[in-house]
Amino acid sequence: MSAPAIRLFGGQTMTQTLRRVLVRPPRAAGFRAWREFGWRARPDAAKLAEEHEAFCEALRVGGAEVVLAETKLEDDPDSIYVFDPAIVADRGAIVLRSGKEGRLVESAAIATDLERAGVPIAARLVEPQLVDGGDTIWLDEDTLIVGRGYRTNDDGIHALQAALPEVAVLAFDLPHLHGSQVVLHLLSLLSPLDEDLAVGYLPLMPVRLVQLLRELDIQLVEVPDNEFETMGPNVLALGPRVALALEGNDETRRRLERAGVAVGVYRGDEISRKGDGGPTCLTRPLLRG
Repeated sequence: MSAPAIRLFGGQTMTQTLRRVLVRPPRAAGFRAWREFGWRARPDAAKLAEEHEAFCEALRVGGAEVVLAETKLEDDPDSIYVFDPAIVADRGAIVLRSGKEGRLVESAAIATDLERAGVPIAARLVEPQLVDGGDTIWLDEDTLIVGRGYRTNDDGIHALQAALPEVAVLAFDLPHLHGSQVVLHLLSLLSPLDEDLAVGYLPLMPVRLVQLLRELDIQLVEVPDNEFETMGPNVLALGPRVALALEGNDETRRRLERAGVAVGVYRGDEISRKGDGGPTCLTRPLLRG
């Protein structure tokens, strides 16, 4: 009798237990163009590597198998933020196209890395379709919400619906805030932590999205004003009510803990603060459940 096949991907959820996750180590990215990509300061190579390895260890301690994306992208510092160039559904990966021109090279790279990790490619976006993964959130296995903004357009949203015909793909307009050069993803505003709990920044959330959360009885832990810009809403669920967050957002952490969330933190001065990418951005979940 043959052994059952090991499941390598799937789980249309943001909150079930993280079993397997893809990350791109800094050695597979290039940071010479940090200024052109809008990083806040020049990253320190040694500290980048140290912080990223500690972050990966936190994922392992949380129970996830960490898979390395080794395809090199010499002049793309944003490529360490592997959440953006693809999403993973039960049928396989959907390779996306970023609305940030310098990141378009990541589509082919992530496809190679995903296939090496045993994740089949179910669909690929093509010009003029644009979607950043940071604008996509699984509310449940049948509902994908998408932010329409400077990195994600209507053509891309329609492509997602075509690739996921069994899923309700619901679009919400994102606020302009600081403009097209300072990206605001949907995940900049909201992170699910359980089927009935999320953390978010209410003042900038689309009204229709707030109404939807209330209709679904999803409680919102509100991020205070002074912790929005420091990525307070960008929190990675390692499992239901178990979270990994960037250190420093102390009031958000206290509010999460009062809501019954176990919160671990990581140091991200180099990997997160300089490039404006939180724990969700640094990961591409491959398998949850």
